[in-house]
Amino acid sequence: MSRLRIADWRLPIAPAAIVLAVFTLGVLASPLAAGAQRASRPYRIGVLHTGFFEEIPSVAGLKAGLKVLGLHEGRDVTLDIRFTRGKVDEAPTTAAALVKSGVDLIFAQTEQSARPVKEITRTIPVVFAEVGDPVAANLVASIPRPGGNITGISSLVTELTPKRLEILKATFPGVRRVWAVYHADDRSSGAAAHKAREVAPVLKLDVVVQGVRTREELVTQLKMLRPGDGLLSPPGLTLNIPGVILDLELMSKWPALFYGTFWAQAGALVSYGSDPYAEGVQAARLVARILRGERPQDLPVEGTNRIELAINLKTARSLGITIPREILVRADRVIE
Repeated sequence: MSRLRIADWRLPIAPAAIVLAVFTLGVLASPLAAGAQRASRPYRIGVLHTGFFEEIPSVAGLKAGLKVLGLHEGRDVTLDIRFTRGKVDEAPTTAAALVKSGVDLIFAQTEQSARPVKEITRTIPVVFAEVGDPVAANLVASIPRPGGNITGISSLVTELTPKRLEILKATFPGVRRVWAVYHADDRSSGAAAHKAREVAPVLKLDVVVQGVRTREELVTQLKMLRPGDGLLSPPGLTLNIPGVILDLELMSKWPALFYGTFWAQAGALVSYGSDPYAEGVQAARLVARILRGERPQDLPVEGTNRIELAINLKTARSLGITIPREILVRADRVIE
């Protein structure tokens, strides 16, 4: 997968005489034409996410990345940000309103935002970020050839699963069975859970894979935890499963590993995963290339280029846990 390489880029602006001459010859290149036609107004970028606040980390990263690439908010681009305040079931309605507004491109955060956008429009270019497994989520046909009108940044949830299990066992040597509980409609989390079960025998672990649809089903599954069990938190936020697992870790000392530094900052002992802000910065490059005239279906999905292992030593002390040295020295971020 390709990595982000930030370079200065500005929309091509050709002198009117040159454009007229080339047009007369009938060989006007489409990216140049798009730049000339759009110079009269900023590009309109629609943003859809399911967060609680307007500017979540990946959106802040998108803005920063566009600015580095010479696309300044207000001058070159405007952002129409729509968010559902955690209500995933409102994403399709919000996506429909965003498509109807006539934006030039849509930036969608997570599978839960990207899927309804893809289902509603086949023409507006879509760039996603924070999608764990774009193929499993049925967003793209393949990583190198996404097809359709969509491409973006993968959080590499499935690919990182073996390492997450390894870190969980190294941090909690007594763990023998791991529960991978996720929302049944979250295809990326489901793919990661099944990957965990596939690789578990190598680490001499038993992994229980369980999809749930309601809070009652979630509680029923978690009541089955026994001594020697651990938890692998899913990246998906539906039903707030990671939040419930965090409460179990802090209140009942159940071993758990989380996806993303956000959770370590929120009090989790250990997390391993992508950085949403960095994914937004990386996605900005794809956005710029599409606005310049390239087609989403021709731009391979990129894997996140920043992955962090975070350790919360304050939580370790409160739980009476000593972090193994081999884990501590590998940490990208240590929270005191």
